[in-house]
Amino acid sequence: MRAKLLVSACAATLLTSTVSALAQDTASTAPKASASDALQEIVVTATRRPERLQDVPLSVTAFSQEELTKQGIVGYEGLARETPGVVLNKPTANFNNFTARGIATNGYGANLQSSVAVYIDELPISTTGNTTVLDPNLFDVERVEFLRGPQGTLFGSGSLSGALRILLKSPDVTQYDSSALADVALTGSDSWRQRYDAMVNVPLVEDKLALRMVGFYRHEEGWVDNLGTGVHNANTLIDTGGRMSLLLKGSDRLQIKLLASYEDSNPHDSALVDPRLGKYKRNSNEPDLFTGKLGTVNGTIDYQFDGAHFTSSTTWSEFDQQFFVDLAGTFAGAIPFGLDASAFQNTFVEEARLSSDPGGKWDWTIGTFYLDRRLDINYLYRSDIAYLRAHNITGVPDQYYQRLYTYTNSHELAGFGELTYHVTDNFWLTGGLRYGGLDAQAFTTGGYNSNYLTNALLGRSGPLTITSTPPATGTKAEGSQPSYKVSASFKPIPELTTYATIATGFRAPVVNAYAGRPSTVNANDLIIPNGADSDDLTNYEIGAKGRWFDGRLSANLALYLIDWSNIQVQANRVSDSVQFATNIGAAQSKGIEFEIAAVPVTGLTIGLNGSFNDARVTKLSPAEAAISGAVLGASLSSPHFQGSAYAQYAFDVTPDMMGNVAINFQHVGSFPSEFPRVPGQPQTINPTFGYTDSYNNVNMSFSVARDKWTATAYVENLFDDASITYIHPEAFLASRYGTMRPRTVGIRLTYGI
Repeated sequence: MRAKLLVSACAATLLTSTVSALAQDTASTAPKASASDALQEIVVTATRRPERLQDVPLSVTAFSQEELTKQGIVGYEGLARETPGVVLNKPTANFNNFTARGIATNGYGANLQSSVAVYIDELPISTTGNTTVLDPNLFDVERVEFLRGPQGTLFGSGSLSGALRILLKSPDVTQYDSSALADVALTGSDSWRQRYDAMVNVPLVEDKLALRMVGFYRHEEGWVDNLGTGVHNANTLIDTGGRMSLLLKGSDRLQIKLLASYEDSNPHDSALVDPRLGKYKRNSNEPDLFTGKLGTVNGTIDYQFDGAHFTSSTTWSEFDQQFFVDLAGTFAGAIPFGLDASAFQNTFVEEARLSSDPGGKWDWTIGTFYLDRRLDINYLYRSDIAYLRAHNITGVPDQYYQRLYTYTNSHELAGFGELTYHVTDNFWLTGGLRYGGLDAQAFTTGGYNSNYLTNALLGRSGPLTITSTPPATGTKAEGSQPSYKVSASFKPIPELTTYATIATGFRAPVVNAYAGRPSTVNANDLIIPNGADSDDLTNYEIGAKGRWFDGRLSANLALYLIDWSNIQVQANRVSDSVQFATNIGAAQSKGIEFEIAAVPVTGLTIGLNGSFNDARVTKLSPAEAAISGAVLGASLSSPHFQGSAYAQYAFDVTPDMMGNVAINFQHVGSFPSEFPRVPGQPQTINPTFGYTDSYNNVNMSFSVARDKWTATAYVENLFDDASITYIHPEAFLASRYGTMRPRTVGIRLTYGI
């Protein structure tokens, strides 16, 4: 009842405020806005130098910590819904894959490098679609930047269609500081969500040395019942961790920062459901687990030369993950069939760059990047002990009928640079180039295989035939090619920046872990190929970014045309659903993105953003169609329209207490889950092919703030929308559908944010 009263009060206040505001004229006759009336102005480093967001000739959406907290954004979902042209494919916790500007053949991307690079400071954490990608805690961040379009000249080969940058706050050597957040909410009728974060900043030596420490704990009970395991609210998430950073200012020119961080994200089961079983129901023999433990150590050196700034960032990370999934859907649940994959990834990254100081005719940045990564994966395919005993299937010591131990070494070495010439104060030209080499090679260290699948499907008992897997060295996949960018920027008036850009991007080549392996179910099925070559992408873009009426109105607009060729795709072998990477023809994506924000009257902020996109296959040979399931003209996996609108009204409750009421509406259109045909059977409609629902999400909040304290009551997914937002493209999952979290009502208390 209290939640309903709160929602009604929020809606009434918002509607009254909005109608009154929209009736007012904000033309030049309006009084000059005070500082409190202006939209927040964000400085970003998307070009590797500090610049006002509205002056950067790129499609960038940025969020400050204050905005993240006010909107309740703690992870990728909120970022995607508030960024035009971006969709997050997230079936469950730690299973994240972004799509930007329609550059995706399905929402999963198994075996493929993500088309959107995700960075925490200088560390790229995005990997491939069939590994877990940690959903990091977004507390005490300086800002989050989402760059759309290829960003290969400054951010590497993984940024085929965009880059997400999570930039952490540095220690402050001048003063003591602290902040905290406590958030308790109820999802549905009996699922409690708890989030706790804290930060303390301590100057150890005044103006010279400071320590900043952050800790966090999340206990979020699930809302999906697993009928197979008998667990209610099975997809509970427990996420803990923290970070510690030390900043030394050796002089006015030199500073050194050391950072150590750790996060342990442990969802107890998947959130994927099977609507045939009922609302928020799933069925698996054992819990599906997508867990991640990420430990990172970084050292960053900044030095200010006369006329240029030097940065060196050295990072070591260890990422341990579990990818445990029930595959019984492959054979309609007739036999137990699952995969327990454990992965251990070690990554070393070094980036050094030198950037000119602003203010001259020429702006330039040059740098080098090196990545060395080893990924060990242990594939353990399981049956079920009870099933094996009941059917008298013997010959294996436990439930695992197949084991495969592999590792992959990958490297990237690149040099990059951008050069800008200011023809006049209002017109400038930019050129960027990145050239690097990439390689990846897979190794098999051992294991064994058996004929379990054949015997189980045919009802045969007795001992299995065990075949040892000898050590093997896969073919090294190598790629080297340039990425470039050329752009022209023009400010016809001081309040408006326009630009035209041509930029390219590509992904690293991919090796297949099962290269050369025949099917044990059908010997006539195809042999897994060695891998996929790099794909290529060229983006043609024009845009405009403006800020008017003393900062009370801002608007960004971008139009783009993308040619994507030699597309890396995930294919599935028909007989046993083994996944592999390969290349097919070409596609084209074209669209428009817009962002508008305004303060029509003091206290009221309204905003609208969205994107229209059309992305389709334009070139395809019969052989490519046969192995991929694609058809000419097939839509790629992105909605034609996606957007959001928001309104916030701030007012004085008392002379020393501020109130704020906010509503946020988000819409994501329907899009296909994958290509429409069965790989290997191009005339057969894929039974797993489908469209997500077109869905809406509404969030509301009411907060009061005094001094450093803010208390917020909120509701997420106000109308309890259970639309399908994700469809897994492979048949092996019996529960293949992702939905939004049900309606959640909560209270958030913050200090110092």
